[in-house]
Amino acid sequence: MAMTVHCDIVSAEESLFSGLVELVVVTGVEGELGISYGHAQLLTALKPGPVRIIKQGGEEEVLFVRGGYAEVQPNMVTILADVAEREIDEEAAQKAREEAAHALHQAPSEIDYARISAQLAEAEARLRTLQAIRKAAGK
Repeated sequence: MAMTVHCDIVSAEESLFSGLVELVVVTGVEGELGISYGHAQLLTALKPGPVRIIKQGGEEEVLFVRGGYAEVQPNMVTILADVAEREIDEEAAQKAREEAAHALHQAPSEIDYARISAQLAEAEARLRTLQAIRKAAGK
């Protein structure tokens, strides 16, 4: 049996997961990060994207987080998400991506590039999460 750590994933609205896991994969500001038993302690900010959880026994679950922080301790991983979701509305995510991409092509004086770029990144992260959810369900 694989070694496990306790993982808690919470948002301001609810606790989404609490249990033993073999692996947690998150998207930190420096890139993708896999956390398993024996990982070094760290604290990192999270970018919008999927959080993959490989539970004890190998079952995989995927959630979406819009941002937040991941804290790793010797025997525990805590993810404090700004917003976290189990379900992704594909149509809404596609529409948000199209609107943000269209807004980037507007006249420069009419848009806020940072805000629109963040909206585009979030929409694309939602779609990546949806793909990861489908892949996990297909196993």
